[in-house]
Amino acid sequence: MTYDPARHLDEIGQQLLCALQENARLSFSELGRRVGLSAPAVAERMRRLEDAGIIRAYRAEINQGALGRGLQAYLRLTLRYGQEEAFVAQLARLPEVLSADRVTGEDCYVLKLAVADTAHLETVIGVMKRYGEPVTSIILSSVPRPGLRQGP
Repeated sequence: MTYDPARHLDEIGQQLLCALQENARLSFSELGRRVGLSAPAVAERMRRLEDAGIIRAYRAEINQGALGRGLQAYLRLTLRYGQEEAFVAQLARLPEVLSADRVTGEDCYVLKLAVADTAHLETVIGVMKRYGEPVTSIILSSVPRPGLRQGP
């Protein structure tokens, strides 16, 4: 039987994950205050969560608008046959691409983009047309991301 660390995560571990998803810069002392543990106990739990692969990385959430890329959009792309390798290489050269997910269904990829304005978006769409058929949706607003959900 394979060990599933997520299945064995206790309530304190879940609380730690929720707090980290809200603010990954919290100190061990602050995390401990929130869950009722000492800073060394939190540090040990964090190490175990990292070792188990539950925590993979700590990241900064970037305000794209402050970088002059306040317009965000989703671009769905159905690749033409034989274009995937070139397309994936192109993604690495496009700072406008926030995420790229290979998906099932009619589309091959769904990209999340951050651009300055509609003219900038049109330029990115033009690049994507080299590889397949893009369909774009501009993001009007986003719902705040909920914390880690606990079971029923």
